[in-house]
Amino acid sequence: MFARYAYAPNALGYCGPPLGATLRDGSVDDVRRAATRFSGAWPYLRVLSMLTGIADPLDYRLVESYWLGGGVGAELEAGDFYHALLEIIGPQAGRYWSHLTPDLAGEAAGNHSFHVFGVYPWTRFLGLTTGSNPSMDQRPLGILDNCRITWGAVLSVSGDQVEVSCRRLLWDGRALTLSEPSARLLDIWADGYSAVPDVAVGDQVAVHWDRLCGRLSPEQVAALSESTDRQLRVTSQRLART
Repeated sequence: MFARYAYAPNALGYCGPPLGATLRDGSVDDVRRAATRFSGAWPYLRVLSMLTGIADPLDYRLVESYWLGGGVGAELEAGDFYHALLEIIGPQAGRYWSHLTPDLAGEAAGNHSFHVFGVYPWTRFLGLTTGSNPSMDQRPLGILDNCRITWGAVLSVSGDQVEVSCRRLLWDGRALTLSEPSARLLDIWADGYSAVPDVAVGDQVAVHWDRLCGRLSPEQVAALSESTDRQLRVTSQRLART
């Protein structure tokens, strides 16, 4: 599961060292070694392991909770998780991550959604204008929407493409919300790889950077929806204050 969800941003050069081939074709041991080189996901898994008492950071329960929210990570107190996380990422953060202050503790959660909206700097660029390039003004919203894990129902499959009904990220100048579901055309295969090669109409799937990550159970859809809604709410509260 770690490899399937990390593959798209890694293959596109957005997250972690160039390990696409390892995540795609490597053995379990290869993926285990590769996971430790992700400066984003790996600290979360280490902290989740420490605070839950689950010894293996790549235990499925921890990986599922990180990518989708819910599960064992949802039971952790936000402040406790954030301070433990900061002990790991703080020394390597530098000035670029100066926004990682104790004020962010209430927004924290042990999942990827918090990493996207709280730890990554992109929410701080929403609403800023370049004055000369309107397309660049939309870049922060586009990155946030692609980087978060979204969910959707498969409407149709045609050849190597799939039509998925899912929601997009919206920004009205004060708050982040999700749109009503709309159809989105995605490739089933990319770079000779597919996480769901036998995807079928009616499947619920996870999407990361316009690529399928895997099927979702109803419980996983509910966890991802709830963790996303919670993160958008608390992040929007911060953005409204600032």
